Amino acid sequence: MILDKIRENLKSGLTVSLISIPLSVSLAVSSGVTPVVGIMTAIWAGIIAAIFGGSNFNIVGPTGALSGIIAAYVILHGMTGLPIVAVLVGIFILIAYVLKLERYLILIPSSVIHGFTLGVAFIIGLGQFNFAFGLKNLPAHESLLLNMFESVKHIGSSSVLTLFVFLMFLIGLLMFKKFTPKLPGAIILAPIGILTGYLSERSIIPVVLQTLGSKFGEISFHFFEIPHFQFTFDMIETAAVIALVAILETLLSAKIADGMTATKHNERKEMLGLGLANIVSGLVGGMPATAALARTSLNIKTGATHKTSAIISSICIAIISVIFLCYFKYIPLAVIASILVYVAIQMVEQEHYKKLWKYERFGFYVSIFVAIVTIVIDPITGILFGVSVSLLAFVDRISKGHFEAHVNKFEAGIVDTVSGVDISEIKEDGDVLVYSFKGKLCYINSRSHLGRFEANFKKYKSIILRLREVYFIDADGIEALDEIIDIVEARGQKVLLSGISQNTKDLLEQLSSGYKKIKAKGLIFEKSEQGLIHLGVKTRNQ
Repeated sequence: MILDKIRENLKSGLTVSLISIPLSVSLAVSSGVTPVVGIMTAIWAGIIAAIFGGSNFNIVGPTGALSGIIAAYVILHGMTGLPIVAVLVGIFILIAYVLKLERYLILIPSSVIHGFTLGVAFIIGLGQFNFAFGLKNLPAHESLLLNMFESVKHIGSSSVLTLFVFLMFLIGLLMFKKFTPKLPGAIILAPIGILTGYLSERSIIPVVLQTLGSKFGEISFHFFEIPHFQFTFDMIETAAVIALVAILETLLSAKIADGMTATKHNERKEMLGLGLANIVSGLVGGMPATAALARTSLNIKTGATHKTSAIISSICIAIISVIFLCYFKYIPLAVIASILVYVAIQMVEQEHYKKLWKYERFGFYVSIFVAIVTIVIDPITGILFGVSVSLLAFVDRISKGHFEAHVNKFEAGIVDTVSGVDISEIKEDGDVLVYSFKGKLCYINSRSHLGRFEANFKKYKSIILRLREVYFIDADGIEALDEIIDIVEARGQKVLLSGISQNTKDLLEQLSSGYKKIKAKGLIFEKSEQGLIHLGVKTRNQ
């Protein structure tokens, strides 16, 4: 059984490991840490998440979604405390797991998530400006815009040959994506980049290129580093935000993997696995990790059937790194930049934005603004801004008080219907109005319903208030219902109630004076049709 799973997943595991190594190195550099930290994270976080997680396909490791937040932290506080941040991220995720908070975190609108991802993509892409143009030894700032200003100010020192190498490798990656989508270009182009850097460093070709070796010195692989155990309060905010993003990215990746494979992951176990993966990653000197959608997708497309593939991938990363990682010192920074810009391009989901623009324009604007705030200020503010605006927009939609109204004449039955939140076109020449409350009747929208009765519905002889579709009512909603009954009766109109569910009925009997008054008159009906018949209106069944 175990051997069968190994045979079935050997190809996919090996393929994912080959793409994970250059990506992990590149994303580690983008995050401001050494290449070895990225590799250790891919190995340890990947294998722990696979063993304890609830998805058969998720590949966990360094990702672009986290690199912007991590880089900002490293610029301000250095990389020595990053393993402790990873441990804190794992602890926050486990707290969310114990409290089952993932039920609420996944309610964050997709427009906010995609806006954040777009902003991070720009941060990653624009952050490669110096590597792509061959600029070096420039002051580093926390703000992307300040770094870009610094780079543009020194553009005269750029290297045309370095830019040429960057463009050639980026075009190569895009061509592989277009013509051989099952074979990731980084698997082929990373070795070519290493060879190019080696030839440059040995002066065999007349091109001078900055390499990982020139930036980090000798790159020797080791399975763990003893972290610097020093806690600061600055770590808490960063860890909390990274934990939020990690949970969202991991559950989103698992959900997409389910759609590609017609399977169902265990959300609770996936949270547990992610938390443990980050704790272990931090304890061995690694960085925070989350599921990587591109690598997960590659895992599925190359034939993975079980989490054995992710375990094989982590083992292969370790074996390959022991033998070949030392040669990565020759890879040019321009090639690293091309890989990261390619990653940034792949992070942007064009189809999502096309759908938003066509069907949900407000969500499109939220995404763009979240991206702008993420770029200009920071990813933390971007997420908080998007969630706040989306929540306010959601409350605004609810507050309008959705309804459906049927105008009836005694002899003709229904003569007009209107629904939604607008009553401007409703006819006022009927005899009986059936007014249906939709969804909630509570403090958020009760004033909207009350306002309609204060300004309209004055010409009907009777009004039936239908509560069949009210699935939640609170004290404010009951108070508004009583006021509506008082307003209608004060105009000399008859009020009937219909379609009251048992839950709503129990609360009305305790709190509503209007309900008790209508009940005493015998004007509460199970169905609106019964109320119409009682009033003498011709119905479809008569």
